[in-house]
Amino acid sequence: MKLHELKPRPGSRRPRKRVGRGIAAGQGKTAGRGTKGQGARAGEGGKLYRQGGNLPFYRRLPFKRGFTNLFRKEWNEVNLEQLEGLDPGAEVTPEVLAEAGLLDDSANPVVLLGRGEVSVPLKVRVHRISRGARARIEAAGGEVELLPLEVNETAGWNRLQIGALNRFEAGSEVTPEAMAEAGLLRDPEKPVMLLGRGRLNVPLTVRVHRVSHRALRRIRAAGGKVELIVD
Repeated sequence: MKLHELKPRPGSRRPRKRVGRGIAAGQGKTAGRGTKGQGARAGEGGKLYRQGGNLPFYRRLPFKRGFTNLFRKEWNEVNLEQLEGLDPGAEVTPEVLAEAGLLDDSANPVVLLGRGEVSVPLKVRVHRISRGARARIEAAGGEVELLPLEVNETAGWNRLQIGALNRFEAGSEVTPEAMAEAGLLRDPEKPVMLLGRGRLNVPLTVRVHRVSHRALRRIRAAGGKVELIVD
């Protein structure tokens, strides 16, 4: 066999159907597209945005709007201009700022920003500071110490959505052990946090380490109850 003797497999290549060549060909006039409408037009079908009246796919994605980051860190923002009037050598800590009424929520960490000037040396101890604020404090003879951020106590937890509990029978006691037997937990040795996505259709007694407000409402609406596990 030579190269010029190679041929396609029989039936793998067929001539293109020629439509619109008269009624004798069987595909004349409307060329198999019916009469009128969307399917009879060239380029019919639309794009991904067009879904026949449904909300388009990429408008349903959570990062477009309505998404809440569960791990977002809230900060207390303090500017240098708010430190005016402090004595030279004064120590600026989150506790001092909270007593002065400069923090929105004393439970959140503090970030010091560079708006304003500082003319006296200060000992600043905060969780985060901008480069401009650090430069002005050190130029005035002060010093800066960064405090460590608290580690997220729920990092590594088993996060379970409430819709997954519908596989349990009505009146069942749902514990971390029962969830592990049902294959719902990634790591049975870690605590369980129950979140509120989904619907619960059966009354259950749920025993977990933490539960969201939405999940709690839906459990109670289904006739169940929640007991928190305290280690």
